[in-house]
Amino acid sequence: MSRKNLDRGFTLVELLVVIAIIGVLVGLLLPAVQSAREAARRMSCSNNFKQLGLAIHNYHSAYGKLPTHAGGTAGEPTYPITAIHWKNSATTKHNNTRLSVLVPLLPFVEQQASWEQISNPRDDNGDGTIDYPPMGPTPDLAAYDPWATEFPTLRCPSDPGEGLPSLGRTNYGACLGDSLWATMLRRTADFNTPEKASEQNRASHRGFFKFGDRDARFRDCLDGLSNTIAMGEFATYLGDADVRTSIANTTTSGGEKWMKAMRDDPKYCQSQGLLDTERPGYWSPTATMYDYSATGKYASASRGFQWADCHTMQSACFTILPPNAELCGHALFKEFSVQATMSSQHAGGCHVLMGDGAVRFVTDSIEAGNTSAGNIYLVNNPGAESPYGLWGALGTTASREVIGSDF
Repeated sequence: MSRKNLDRGFTLVELLVVIAIIGVLVGLLLPAVQSAREAARRMSCSNNFKQLGLAIHNYHSAYGKLPTHAGGTAGEPTYPITAIHWKNSATTKHNNTRLSVLVPLLPFVEQQASWEQISNPRDDNGDGTIDYPPMGPTPDLAAYDPWATEFPTLRCPSDPGEGLPSLGRTNYGACLGDSLWATMLRRTADFNTPEKASEQNRASHRGFFKFGDRDARFRDCLDGLSNTIAMGEFATYLGDADVRTSIANTTTSGGEKWMKAMRDDPKYCQSQGLLDTERPGYWSPTATMYDYSATGKYASASRGFQWADCHTMQSACFTILPPNAELCGHALFKEFSVQATMSSQHAGGCHVLMGDGAVRFVTDSIEAGNTSAGNIYLVNNPGAESPYGLWGALGTTASREVIGSDF
């Protein structure tokens, strides 16, 4: 063999062809790899939800009732009984009964150490005085490290959110049903007496978890545990204008007026033109947004930023608008009733946890009835059929609605 043949290598054209072939193969394989990774993340998210389902059942087995959403401790009342159910001011003396359902579930998801910190008094300075009482301060105080802790069981791997101004994020929260009228208030816009407020609240609180109900049991779920959503998944705020994770300010002033507007028109924010017509998944550039600054001043208006907080934006959801629809709130009343459905970073829908512990994936196209119609008649009719179709029926516990098909 000649020396000339031994020294012959690839020509430039041959090398470019090989590189092009490799590039095409990578381009073909990359979507498959990304799809496989998302499938693994989605499975992990489902497993997290299953753990929460087991925790709820183990809690019920241990205590004979469901864990409380909006539980905890309260100090001496400094406001009339007809005022709001809890105050929003931060305090280290008690938590203003603002703890989410996720707090009492901690020891049932292998977080006993954190539960011990929360359930016992704390003397952080070693001076013999109690800095934090049992069950901790209000859940917006970052200095109390359990509230700033992120638990893997409460996070969806597909959600990339992390860091300040959030404390400990969560992607899972209590399902409060299909009616947000005065969900978090002791009084209501129509009746300011405790008796009338209780009457409206009984009619309005239609979900698996009822705000502040310390005696709810499985037996209260007349529609059947397998037909009722116990908890829902939602995406957390990522610092953009995503309609699923942030709130654009409405033009209606006054908490009572705003709650009535949302009660009568679930698509109130959409009808006000607050959504971007070119990018429907984002708020309009002309909409007034909160100043989501790094100081955390408006962290309470960001979805899923405080796992221990019972505020709707933080750890609750409704079955009114279908999954991945917009949130709708008000600048001054964001901690109260917020039109907050479920959402996720998964394509096409989100996970829900049923009362029997099963985890289902619900698509954005689930039948949701007439979401343009208000639910005003539900105010004084506790057993009324949900106006929001199959989606609304899955959120209620005692309307005796038969789920006749798979979803």
